Amino acid sequence: MGFLNALARIPANKVMVPALICDQEQVLSLRPSTGGEASEGNGLPIFAMKTLNSWRLCAVPLAVSASLTVMVPAMAQTSDKSVSLKETTITATRSEQPLSDVVADVSIIDRAMLDRAGAGGLSDVLSRLPGIEMARNGGPGNNTSVFLRGAENRFTAVFIDGIRVDSQSTGGAPWEVIPLSQIDRVEVLRGPAAAVYGSDALGGVIQIFTKKGEGAFSPVIGIGVGRYGTHKVDAGFSGSQAGFDYALGLADEKSTGFNARTIASANPDNDGYRSKSASARLGFQINPDHRIEATGLYNDLNSQYDSSKTLDDRNLNKLQNLGLQWSAKWSDVYTTRLSVNESTSRYETTPSPYLTQTKLRGALFQNDLRLGAHRLSATLEQRVDRLDNAPIGKDRSQNGVALGYGFVQSGHTLQLNVRRDQDSEFGGKSTGSAAYAYAFTPQWRATASAGTAFRVPTLYQRFSQYGVASLKPESSRNLELGLRYAEGSTSASVVAYRNTVSNLITFVNGAGPCAAGTGSFPGCYSNTARAEYSGVTLAGAYRLPTALGPVDLRGSLDVQDPRDLDTGKQLARRARQHAVLGADWRVGTWLLGVDTLLSGKRYSSAGETVPMGGYGLLNLNASTRVAKDWTLLARLDNATGKVYETASTYANPGRSLYVAAKWAPQ
Repeated sequence: MGFLNALARIPANKVMVPALICDQEQVLSLRPSTGGEASEGNGLPIFAMKTLNSWRLCAVPLAVSASLTVMVPAMAQTSDKSVSLKETTITATRSEQPLSDVVADVSIIDRAMLDRAGAGGLSDVLSRLPGIEMARNGGPGNNTSVFLRGAENRFTAVFIDGIRVDSQSTGGAPWEVIPLSQIDRVEVLRGPAAAVYGSDALGGVIQIFTKKGEGAFSPVIGIGVGRYGTHKVDAGFSGSQAGFDYALGLADEKSTGFNARTIASANPDNDGYRSKSASARLGFQINPDHRIEATGLYNDLNSQYDSSKTLDDRNLNKLQNLGLQWSAKWSDVYTTRLSVNESTSRYETTPSPYLTQTKLRGALFQNDLRLGAHRLSATLEQRVDRLDNAPIGKDRSQNGVALGYGFVQSGHTLQLNVRRDQDSEFGGKSTGSAAYAYAFTPQWRATASAGTAFRVPTLYQRFSQYGVASLKPESSRNLELGLRYAEGSTSASVVAYRNTVSNLITFVNGAGPCAAGTGSFPGCYSNTARAEYSGVTLAGAYRLPTALGPVDLRGSLDVQDPRDLDTGKQLARRARQHAVLGADWRVGTWLLGVDTLLSGKRYSSAGETVPMGGYGLLNLNASTRVAKDWTLLARLDNATGKVYETASTYANPGRSLYVAAKWAPQ
């Protein structure tokens, strides 16, 4: 492989990071107007697809005093530091458990990594993790897709504080409207998880958490400025007292942007955005065994895009989440969790009139029983989806029951899950998963898992002018093998997977039964395809001691084959190879960081007709405490000024400097 050969030629005393050899595919994205984003159908079928070039070597030199080649044999899956064995996660089973007991392939992004993200979006941060790619139509604020292990954007189930976020119009979470400023932690589960979460989790699950209050009253204020007229102000406070804990966050972010559409028929103006967001979390510990908690999140996003040559086209996005939860410990072995929640995603375009709104209402009752090395769970869940997208005004519901069994003892870990969902339109659907891990030494652990998953068609796919009411649910089968090593700050992993999807829903452009359509575009949605998402992920972390302080190295390499099984073609907007290499160096009061993102060639459409070249991006950051209560951050993204595309004819930000200061009394 050219990429690995290139790595092998790098001198051991220098860091010369190859800006990948690129090869990848594209995804069909439908949208209400030609300037709209291309993900998987944002309303009307406008295809904004893109690809990257086949693995071209774009060397990006980094002046770092240690060699990142050390990371190649030390690959692991973590954000920007090695994961402590005492760290916990809830995403794998919906119950808190030590990360060391989890068989699934999980990564965690902590607050420290988010603080160094600058003015980018959540998708930019996620793209630095193993197994994740991002495609966006222009800059922040525009339609965004996240591909987990190459799977469609709609195949990742997304939750914010346990509240499901999805669109019954486009399918998948509206990533561009999830405010990075309000996030405290992110957990990413790679691989199907429908036996735990029900419909949608064919590719994986991403859980997003806002800040939880603890300790004394703690205010925080931040302000940042950057290229493209970027200004960001955020403020908040958190704490706990007399059984109550509280956290509130507010943020206002805006940018004049850049010309995001680079074709002659598009408006050559700058395409900026403005985001106003807020989050709140209030908890009350009734007694040592009972706790109630309320959460809320809101974001109002106004962003520009180009659909015509003269009009000021705008996306108007609103996201609102509300949730209430009661956690109870009835004995040393039995606990329950009861929650109700609601999520609303509203999308509108102007001056071209288009409006769609998705409202999700959910209820969950989870029971956990722990008996020594054994752990059992039983969950009842209801989800009601509603789509208002004139002339559509429809609801549907799903009722699910899930059972889980876990066992951890003497180096053996077993996790079994089964679930039965009853859909108001499609009837019953059963899913299951089995995962096993064996620690054959204190450092080495082998894993194996298999699982099934499904996603029911969106209400738009069934009842819009392009809809087909007889569409069937998409379903998948996944097999996975892994080997992991962890000792101190050194970790390494290799995970191989194959996820096969049947009844894949695609937009058929004027063929067969879709030749005559009532919409602006001849065609309709249809279960015409099969897909396979297969690949290998290498990841690792290593702490390199130096005279001036340790350097934390990290990296991941994904070699994958996301393809249409019927045509043999690469799927849209996904590369066959992508990698991330990074380092953090503590020098005195300074923390210096570098990230290199490398991606292979992609295609803007599933037919491999519009290639997009591979690229390598170099990002630098530095932070320090300049006074007792003040922290300064500087971030330089795309330091080499690379011109690249993740969606055909859509530009990405050039070299961008962002500087921020944060006041947080100690």
